[in-house]
Amino acid sequence: MNARTRTLAALRRTIDRFEGDVGGLSRVTLGHAGADAMLQGGLVRGALHEVFAEAGRHTAAATGFVAGLAYRVARSRPILWVRQDFLDIESGVLSMHGLSELGLDPRRIVCVHAADGETALRVAADAVACDALGCVVLDVWGEVRALDLVASRKLTLAARSSGVTVLMSRIAATPSPSTAETRWIVRAAHSPPNFEAWGMPMLAVELVRNRHGQTGQWIMEWNCDACLFREWQTYSQPLVSAPADRPPEAPAFIQWRAG
Repeated sequence: MNARTRTLAALRRTIDRFEGDVGGLSRVTLGHAGADAMLQGGLVRGALHEVFAEAGRHTAAATGFVAGLAYRVARSRPILWVRQDFLDIESGVLSMHGLSELGLDPRRIVCVHAADGETALRVAADAVACDALGCVVLDVWGEVRALDLVASRKLTLAARSSGVTVLMSRIAATPSPSTAETRWIVRAAHSPPNFEAWGMPMLAVELVRNRHGQTGQWIMEWNCDACLFREWQTYSQPLVSAPADRPPEAPAFIQWRAG
């Protein structure tokens, strides 16, 4: 074994040890007891995490999940959201008003638009080195060739060095080998059949990769007041029963007319 081969082998051992050791990194709870237990106390900061979703109605659910994670891990620091332009065309612009309705402060988000996935990756990789940030979100569409194992390893090492968490949002993409600490698949879930809970964000969340623990799946609610995820809540208030002496009446709708 020559000197070059020995040096490369030593570097690989160092990288593998650096990627695998999360003992010195802090964690942040999601608020959901089952998920936090599976994560051994919460989501690891200063690491790479992946969120996958199918195109269509699940795009908004995944975006909301990523936004919630970003605010949990960033605490009071700014969030840099790097977003591929095609996402705006396919699924709509990231709404600051929508983030406000989730209880989040849109003033903490700095949005950067990139022409394609490769450009978005370069911007995110540069941003992770800035330890003034709390989180970097890399939001891309489809299969991006540049997002391979080498790219994920570079993001992981940069995140460990700076302490900045990287959340990679992949819409309409197939999971591939990476160094991500966790990998999630997010879908929209039905809200409970209850008027008081109508409109509450409900997510079907599946943890399919956990480098230091088990996996699982849950139905999560997003609590807009406390800004955390929680277990699906059951409500004791009964719905109004149907009349016994006649068929149920059709629901009345209020018609609005622009004056």
